[in-house]
Amino acid sequence: MSPAIPAMQIESFFDPATWTVTYLVHQGAGSAGAVIDSVLDYDPKSGRTLHTTADRVVDRVRALNLKLEWILETHAHADHVSAAAYLKAQLGGRIGIGEHITQVQQVFKGVFNLGAGFLPDGSQFDHLFADEDTFELGSLRFKVLWVPGHTPADVAYQVEDGASETAVFVGDTLFMPDVGTARCDFPGGNAQVMYASIRHLLSLPPNTRLFMCHDYPPNDRPIAFETTVADQRAHNIHAHDGVDEAAFVALRNQRDSTLEMPVLILPAIQINIRAGNLPPAESNGVAYAKIPLNFFNP
Repeated sequence: MSPAIPAMQIESFFDPATWTVTYLVHQGAGSAGAVIDSVLDYDPKSGRTLHTTADRVVDRVRALNLKLEWILETHAHADHVSAAAYLKAQLGGRIGIGEHITQVQQVFKGVFNLGAGFLPDGSQFDHLFADEDTFELGSLRFKVLWVPGHTPADVAYQVEDGASETAVFVGDTLFMPDVGTARCDFPGGNAQVMYASIRHLLSLPPNTRLFMCHDYPPNDRPIAFETTVADQRAHNIHAHDGVDEAAFVALRNQRDSTLEMPVLILPAIQINIRAGNLPPAESNGVAYAKIPLNFFNP
């Protein structure tokens, strides 16, 4: 009789300051682990970075004696700063992101006038994933799904445990059904492309578990960040079954026209396209994030 396959374990760490969920995936004490969409605390008033949220993950990895193999990003987030570089320094592992991050880097190299010292080639990351790439974490099998639309570089991570469990970490493509879907008005975003990505995700088996990167709960409901394909297809307020591409694009574009820029987008993007590393320190030993004045539309 063959030994039982260790069950996939998914632990969540919610950051109320940015409404972000970081995930730790493993198969129990002493196993290999992966972190998905980590958070570095950032105070926009002072420009201070802290590790309080990230250290919750560090402490848990050490308590379980996990070998951290991957620090995964679904995309270069605009609403929180990545702790990927800090986690790598503390725990080891490789930082991975979708290969189309180079398009995002190229755009924001121009926006922030980063100069010759910044290479928009993805080299800041340890690994760039192509669509449908696979890799293993213990006996867990990961598959990378390219889901552009929110940005050109978004990916989701599908994980199977070798038995019947399938989980997908969707990043910002989908939110909980009562919140809907992510905005598509960032550079390179496209609502029509987003619609195709959503339908791709929702073509997975109905009982597939879907894990959100954020939750913005309406009507004071408790924070929630796990749902299923079936629940999204039945109830997602923007993309349930029966919403066609034209209706989705019209709704998404109209809604996006009313949204303000995320509070942390300017510092976050500059750090996140560097895999969570701060910009190079200047001659006084201080790192600076640039603020382009009168560049963006109101």
